[in-house]
Amino acid sequence: MGATPDRATVPEPFTTTVMASGALFIGLALLMLGNGLQGSLLGVRASQEDFGSVVIGLIMAAFFTGFLLGSVWTVHALRRVGYVRVFAALAAVASVAILVQELFVVPLAWGLMRFVTGLCFAGIFVVSESWLNNRATNRTRGRLLAVYMVVMYLGQGGGQLLLNLADPSQADLFILSSILISVAVVPLLLSATPAPEVSLSRRMSVRRLFRVSPFGAGGVFIAGLINGTIMGMGAVYAHDAGLSVSRIALFMGALICGGALLQWPLGRLSDRVDRRLVIIGVAFAGAASALLADQATGWTTPWMLGSVGLFGGLAFALHSLNLAHTNDCLEPAEMLGASSSLVLLLGVGSVIGPLAVGAVMSQAGAAGFFWWLAVVQVAFGLFGLGCVRYFAKRASVEPSHYVVVPAQTSSVGSAAIEDVYATQERETAETPDDGEPEAESPDAGRREDDVRDGPPPAAY
Repeated sequence: MGATPDRATVPEPFTTTVMASGALFIGLALLMLGNGLQGSLLGVRASQEDFGSVVIGLIMAAFFTGFLLGSVWTVHALRRVGYVRVFAALAAVASVAILVQELFVVPLAWGLMRFVTGLCFAGIFVVSESWLNNRATNRTRGRLLAVYMVVMYLGQGGGQLLLNLADPSQADLFILSSILISVAVVPLLLSATPAPEVSLSRRMSVRRLFRVSPFGAGGVFIAGLINGTIMGMGAVYAHDAGLSVSRIALFMGALICGGALLQWPLGRLSDRVDRRLVIIGVAFAGAASALLADQATGWTTPWMLGSVGLFGGLAFALHSLNLAHTNDCLEPAEMLGASSSLVLLLGVGSVIGPLAVGAVMSQAGAAGFFWWLAVVQVAFGLFGLGCVRYFAKRASVEPSHYVVVPAQTSSVGSAAIEDVYATQERETAETPDDGEPEAESPDAGRREDDVRDGPPPAAY
């Protein structure tokens, strides 16, 4: 038909996509090393300065307040100056914020800087996720976002180990964190890979996101509940369960490492079969592994690490899988606005999770931690089954003018569909013109996109 092939007609190989995004992944790894170091450093230093547990809690909560605001503000900045400049500006401000906390060791300054840091990292996540989703196709999105999560978790976990390099009461670790965050900008600035186009991006409110994909948007919120619960209250559970300090460290390490190890196989599986079914299966398996991990906490160390690692791998995978599923339902111009709303949903869930499980544990004891996580995942799995059944029933009774194309359309099938459209266009061209200009159909220009990318986005 004479059209120049694009990324939709000739899908970019997965390895090529990863290599093209290498500068972004390196930058994110350095950022998360710096952020992971901050998390432990500030907690230890605040305790040394006798800030008090309530004040420390408020300082840490300021991060999430900034996180929520940053998820909304970043989209406006991206439309004005583009991806690379926003990424660089936010990293620069985050680098300065940690130095200010060393210069002014007072609760008010720390609270303000944690707010700024949360705003910056939320914006960086919006930039990164919308960038990757724009490069991905429905056949590679699960694996690409799995790589993204592996980089994030390994960077976050590696940052914890840097705490042993110097005395937290001195300035060295604050400077190291600032250096890591500052250097993270360099690979992206020196990369020749073009950033996605933002001039054609459209807004995507949380309400509209739930209309387009209630299952995916709800899943990101649930992932926030789970992630916030684990990261915010995991060590508290381990302490209340009677673990020693060394075993608490192993417990948290197993959770994070498990989250990194299972991202790739689950992401790959979701690219090959119906992603919704993978998510539902992971939710139910995660609930079962939560109950197993609760029992295994008192077992010998290898069994505890294996059980807790399995749970962490399944629980943390829900974020990337639901991100991939939601973006499967979107057009490229909607992905930037959707990334902002998805980060917002994740942040809200991360705030609610620790508060909710804290109330549960106050009534049920330490065991309430894993029981809460199991109930949340079972409820989400049942919600997913309801979504699949509802929309399958609606699709069977509502006629559609779109041509349904399987996700794995063969070359013969694609050629046949193109021939049908070519025949329709020839017949239209041969129709006698009565002199009146024909109004352009609202679906004009979409038919070729439907053939290229498969069925149009469905609300599920």
